[in-house]
Amino acid sequence: MAKFELKLPKMGESVAEATITSWLKEVGDTIEMDEPVLEIATDKVDSEVPSEVDGKLVEKLFEEDEVVKVGQTIAIIETEGEMDGEDEDEVEEETSAVAKEVEETVEAAKATASGEDTPGENYSDSSRFYSPLVRNIAKEEGISLGELEKIEGTGKEGRVTKNDILGYVKNRGSQPQESQASKAKSIDTKKLESGVSSQPEPVVSGEDEIIEMSRMGKMIAHHMVDSVQKSAHVQSFIEVDVTNIWNWRNKHKADFQKKEGEKLTFTPIFMEAVAKAIRDFPMINISVNEDATKVIKKKNINLGMAAALPDGNLIVPVIKNADRLNLVGMAKAVNDLANRARQNKLKPDDIQGGTYTVTNVGTFGSIMGTPIINQPQVGILALGAIRKMPAVIETPDGDFIGIRYKMILSHSYDHRVVNGALGGQFVQRVAQYLESFDKDREI
Repeated sequence: MAKFELKLPKMGESVAEATITSWLKEVGDTIEMDEPVLEIATDKVDSEVPSEVDGKLVEKLFEEDEVVKVGQTIAIIETEGEMDGEDEDEVEEETSAVAKEVEETVEAAKATASGEDTPGENYSDSSRFYSPLVRNIAKEEGISLGELEKIEGTGKEGRVTKNDILGYVKNRGSQPQESQASKAKSIDTKKLESGVSSQPEPVVSGEDEIIEMSRMGKMIAHHMVDSVQKSAHVQSFIEVDVTNIWNWRNKHKADFQKKEGEKLTFTPIFMEAVAKAIRDFPMINISVNEDATKVIKKKNINLGMAAALPDGNLIVPVIKNADRLNLVGMAKAVNDLANRARQNKLKPDDIQGGTYTVTNVGTFGSIMGTPIINQPQVGILALGAIRKMPAVIETPDGDFIGIRYKMILSHSYDHRVVNGALGGQFVQRVAQYLESFDKDREI
């Protein structure tokens, strides 16, 4: 029998590691080629890792909630076929090396965990290993190190898994009232001592439904709060007449789909205008380093496009080098990313490297919005709903009132590095490109 090492595959540029969320196969299970063996999660995308061979799972080198680096061996699969003595020695050496690498990874995680924990509770003070996911849940739920130490772990070598800590949180409310009150008082005292104001917990009645936030929902909440705390948000608004675009699309959408096999929506037209405006104002296409002392001017214009997932959450896939695409190419990119987002088939690389983001709040009927900046970017544009509006139309023969299709663009930008002039001029240039759209344009 031969042994095959299943490694964590490369998942895209800048993705170096992933957290194992669940094993779909157990030791002893038969596995077919391309059959999913486990599920992993990066910052925003959940993925499955399939087997590259037929065989039987004989060893799992990582437990759930543990972080694995790209290229590391995560499981051993036994396959049909014989190996000579030399091959067996080689497999034994490789397996030993993998075990050593796992041990080193765990030790490194212990050594660096102190940098990931909040000043209020340093979980690295324990001699027990806690995965980053377990530590994050503990921090979110206000679980002290003393409490965490008392949780009985069901993982490898008694480690606390995600299910262990979630089970503890669920049963936490059934503890004696005196203990809970004492614990709350202790937490409030710590908050007061650290200068953080105490916020009362919401009152839950017997008729209320408690819904656990999804993993992605928690991450989105964290990112939103982090962005508001980090960037000085300022907004500029401008009304745009898109009558020419409305009429042009209605005239050509059927032929476009017949010719290109793609739907022609308004989004690629708007994204094209945004890309052109960024080329005119490259200081919108920047990011700020962690300590806000340097500005990084981006060479490529990579437009993030907020898209809805089946569970209602939003994700931001990225159109790379958007300024190099013609309208047909932009339409294909927009449709591809939107479709794969709806089907939960986005890859980690699809959401990496964005330099500016566009979100369409008009999809939900909103005439405008004040979106939160997608860090580490410095700007985000919200597209409002297109509406029929009475408007003053200027002609050589005088002004008159007519019906026009109009929308509002809302530009949120980071006032630390983007002043009001730049923020206003940029969104004004987007409006100018949209209003000057050639109604005789050929596809």
